[in-house]
Amino acid sequence: MNPKQQKRQYASPACLMHEFEAQSQTSCALNLQVKRIYAKPVSKDGYRVLVDRLWPRGVTRENAKLDEWLKEIAPSTELRKWFGHEPLRWQDFRQRYRVELTGHRDALAQLAERAAGQRVTLLYAARDPQINHAVLIEEALRKGLIECAIHPLARDHRP
Repeated sequence: MNPKQQKRQYASPACLMHEFEAQSQTSCALNLQVKRIYAKPVSKDGYRVLVDRLWPRGVTRENAKLDEWLKEIAPSTELRKWFGHEPLRWQDFRQRYRVELTGHRDALAQLAERAAGQRVTLLYAARDPQINHAVLIEEALRKGLIECAIHPLARDHRP
């Protein structure tokens, strides 16, 4: 078996995050943005993806102008309820959610592949533009949480 294909054993879920640090050295050139679902859709949004588990209040499907609803990559119900958008829990939430994201590599890889070819807008309903899970999804995609198994021209090769 190829060493890269071997599954590593970790002492704790937090240690799992270190697996991705080596991958972040090769970053992908992705056309991503994060935007609140309540902001007016514009043509520059490109492919619009809602990344919340729950449908946002007061938004009709017609007005949302979604291309996709990826509720499976949103934080688990348990994690979402625990976090409650409390700023003091943000750092712990970041770690816990990043571990959850490792279980959604296929969905993340598809988003990365799409963002390599066109603008992808990750939509969320939370009030805080910096303390929300969509920011962490963007970060995971940009920093190489998933492999850059996309078109070679979309890779940003650095010496």
